[in-house]
Parts: sequence; C-alpha cells; structure tokens
Amino acid sequence: MTRRSTGTPATTALTRAGVAFTLHSYEHDPRAEHYGLEGARALGVEPGRAFKTLVVELDDDPRRLVTAVIGSDRLLDLKATAAAAGGKHAALASPGLAQRATGFVVGGISPFGQKRRMRTFIDASAMGYETVFVSAGRRGLSVELSPAALLTATRGTLAGLTR
Repeated sequence: MTRRSTGTPATTALTRAGVAFTLHSYEHDPRAEHYGLEGARALGVEPGRAFKTLVVELDDDPRRLVTAVIGSDRLLDLKATAAAAGGKHAALASPGLAQRATGFVVGGISPFGQKRRMRTFIDASAMGYETVFVSAGRRGLSVELSPAALLTATRGTLAGLTR
C-alpha cells in the first residue's frame, strides 16, 4: 500500500499519522442516492467492504455527536449505536449538522480529519476483510486500508452497529 495525499483533510490526517492507505477515485454520479453503494459499484468491490460514515446524535443533544462506520449494504441499528456510545437513544444527525461538525459534505464524510473530533464506532463486520474502503473526504474519492489501521487512525471502538 502506498501513502499519498490529495490534500483533503482526511488524507492529510492519514499521512500525518503514518497510516498506510491506497487512494482510489471514481466518477461520482450526482444523481446517486446511496453514496456508499455507488462507490462499491464504481470500485468493483463487494458492498459490505465499502464502508459509509454516518454522524449520529445521542439523546437529542447536538453537542453529543459520534461517528458510526458501517458497511454500505447495511442499516445502522440506532439502539445498538446508542448503547455502544453510552447513550439512551440515537438518531442520525441532520445533513447540515453532520456537515458543520465534520467539515465534509454528505456523501464525502470521512472518519478521518474531521473538523470536530468525535468518538468513532466501527461495525465489527470490518474485521472480516483484509482491507476496507472508506471516504477520503469527498464524493468520488476513497481510501483503502486495513481494518486495524481504520481502528487506530480513528481511535475507534468496534461494536455491533448494524441490523
């Protein structure tokens, strides 16, 4: 794997941390409704190996945000996410709140280099792959890295987050 940076906050953070990754780009279709699935198809990888990054609000408090990283073919279990994060309940953050907190646009939210540091929870399914793909900080750009590197670079916690 190579370390390269396109200058997105995500790739810059990975490079600074010395994390090995491979950068992959693809032509983003502005009509795409499911960004993670679009990336998996464009990159020719199984959808469960391409992970999407979601911003979750705990207990109706916009100051209590966490990041959930799950396979693009999965649905987030909000109850399980709340439990993993020590909350009573969880909801997906609004697109505006997610964008303000991370500094990334929806469809390009990365778990790395976020504007506001949030606790990160990674679905345990990531450990079933040699490498996984996550957003590199903009639509049409992904990084491929090992699940261990994903955990280390995000200081993440593994949890069962999907149904």
